[in-house]
Amino acid sequence: MSESPVLYRKRLIPDECVRLKDDEILSFDDDIIVTKWCTLHPKHDLDHGYSAYFLNAGYKVSKFLYKDDSLLYWYCDIIDYEKDEKENAYIFRDLLADVIVYPDGFVKVVDLDEFEQALQKELLTMVDVRRALLSLDSLLTTIYDGKFDVLTSEIEKRI
Repeated sequence: MSESPVLYRKRLIPDECVRLKDDEILSFDDDIIVTKWCTLHPKHDLDHGYSAYFLNAGYKVSKFLYKDDSLLYWYCDIIDYEKDEKENAYIFRDLLADVIVYPDGFVKVVDLDEFEQALQKELLTMVDVRRALLSLDSLLTTIYDGKFDVLTSEIEKRI
């Protein structure tokens, strides 16, 4: 296996690009990158977690945990990325639409207001919108078809 890549998170709202220097890469290949992390900005309930970047599917599935390692919820970001071969880096761009899957199985789509705001500000192209909607549809189909465990297992088998 080659050297672990450098990871960046690029947000549109607010406009920022942060190197995820403290994230520990547990595994990576051409399809999936799995990381372990602590919150960048401490929160009352969220302490740490794990993420699986599904590079070809256009989403990241994260296991959000309380300090005692119990599950807060699964948080799914719709993303795209650029790979910088020279730096061996992935720049993951948050496409704003997100899905939360609670421990009881309740599913909630969130941040569509930010998605619309990004459209109004022309921060997203029509290509971005199409990509985001297709990835969101694929993710929701996986969840509603009872196959979310196929995604979460990519994290579970590494922790």
